[in-house]
Amino acid sequence: MQVVIGIDSSTQSTKALAVDADTGAVLGEGRAAHTVSGGAGRESDPREWWRALGEAAALTGYAGQAAAVSVGGQQHGLVTLDSAGESIRPALLWNDVRSAPQAAALVAARGRETWARRAGSVPGASFTAPKWAWLRENEPEAAARTAAVRLPHDYLTERLTGVAATDRGDASGTGWWTPEGYDLELLHGLGLDTAMLPVVVEPGKAVGEVLPGTVFRAGALVASGTGDNMAAALGLGLVPGIPVLSLGTSGTVYAVTRGRPADASGTVCGFADALDQWLPLACTLNCTQAVDRVATLLGRDREAVEPGGSAVVLPYFDGERTPDLPYASGLLHGLRHDTTPGQLLQAAYDGAAYSLLAALEQVLQAGGESLAADAELLLIGGGAQGAAWQNTMRRLSGRPVRMPAARELVALGAAAQAAALLTGERADEIARRWGGAQGPLLEPLVRDDDTLVRIADTLQRSEKLFES
Repeated sequence: MQVVIGIDSSTQSTKALAVDADTGAVLGEGRAAHTVSGGAGRESDPREWWRALGEAAALTGYAGQAAAVSVGGQQHGLVTLDSAGESIRPALLWNDVRSAPQAAALVAARGRETWARRAGSVPGASFTAPKWAWLRENEPEAAARTAAVRLPHDYLTERLTGVAATDRGDASGTGWWTPEGYDLELLHGLGLDTAMLPVVVEPGKAVGEVLPGTVFRAGALVASGTGDNMAAALGLGLVPGIPVLSLGTSGTVYAVTRGRPADASGTVCGFADALDQWLPLACTLNCTQAVDRVATLLGRDREAVEPGGSAVVLPYFDGERTPDLPYASGLLHGLRHDTTPGQLLQAAYDGAAYSLLAALEQVLQAGGESLAADAELLLIGGGAQGAAWQNTMRRLSGRPVRMPAARELVALGAAAQAAALLTGERADEIARRWGGAQGPLLEPLVRDDDTLVRIADTLQRSEKLFES
C-alpha cells in the first residue's frame, strides 16, 4: 500500500487526509486551527499555517509513511517574505477587502476588457495584485523589504521543499498570470518582477522532496499543490460542464470548462484548473457564516426556518464580491407585522443563495459550456450538510442536487495530486477512480420564482446605498 497525504490549508484551519493511493480509502484525518485577526482587515501569520500543517498531518497517523504530499490552499492571499525567507507581516487573506480602491484603480488604468483578455479576470479586492498595490501604498517600508511574494499554498510548499514553486491554477488568481506565463508588463506596472515570484510547475510534476526536520519522511515527493477551489474540483474528478456550488464561509460556484473564460463584467473569474483546462468561478464573501450570524441574532437554531413571508435579507456583512459591492453591509427589507423569526432566517438563506445561483449560467457560458435542462448541481462544503441549505438550493434552482459523500474535497484533491506522482495518471482520473463525486441525489423542488424576483428587485433598488 502506498500512502499519500493531501493538505487543505483554509482560512481558519488546516485539514489533512492520509489516503491509500490505490483505492482512495481514507486512512487517517487531522485538523488544526489557526488564527485570523480582525480589525480593519483579515490577516494571518503564515507561520501559523506551517504549525497547523504539521499538527494536522501528524494526527493522521501516517505522516512518516507518506510517499508523496501535496498542499491545497486558500486562494489569493498575499504572503511577503524578506531576503531570509521570513514573513515580513501577516498575510493579507482573500477576504480582506481593504484593497478595493486599489482594485478599482487597476481596472480603471487598463480597462475591464484588457484585464479579462490578458489575466483572464477583472481583479477585485480579493485578488493578489490589488493587495500588493495596497501594501505599496499603505505600508511602503514593508513592500520595500519584500524579496519574495507567495500565495498561501506556495509558502507551505516552499517550507516543505525549499523550492519556490506554484501551479497554474493558483497562479491564475493573482492578476498577473497568463497561459503563456507571467505577464511582464502587468508585473512592471505593479513594481514586481519574476525573480520575486515562484516558478510555475507543469501539472503532474514533482516540485521536489520533503526536507529533513519536518513531520513527513525526508525524501517524500511533493506535488505542485494548487488553490483550494482547484483542489476541490480535482477531488470531485470533475468533467466539463458539471456545476458545483460550494457552501462555506464563502460561497463559490464553478465548473471545469474546455474554453478559457474572459468575463469583462468581473462576475466570473477566469481561473485555470490544476491540469490543462479552465475553472471559471464566481465567489461570494457571505455564505454560511453570514446566515449563522442572522440565526444568532434571532436566537434560533440555524435549521429553524419557516416558509412564507415577504422579507428580503441581503446578508452582506463583510461587503460583497458577487455582486461587486465591496462597501455593502447587511440589509433587511419587506418586514410586515406577521413576519416571523423563522421567515427572516429563511430570507437570509435565500439572500445568500441568490448570488450564487444568479452567477451559475454565467460561469458556464464564460467557458463555452451550457447547462442541460435537467442537469444536476453538485453541493459541497460545510453548509451542504444542512437540510435548510439543501432545500433552499433545490427550491431556488428547481434542479436536482447531488451530495458527494466525500467531505474534505480540497484535501482529497491534493491527495490525488500526490498520488499522480506515484502512478503517472492524471489527478482527475485518480479522483474519478476513487469515486469522489459519488453520493445521494435529492430530487428537485418547484422553482420559487416569486422569491427570486423579490430579491432581484430589492438588490437593484439598494445598490446605490452600497456605493461607498
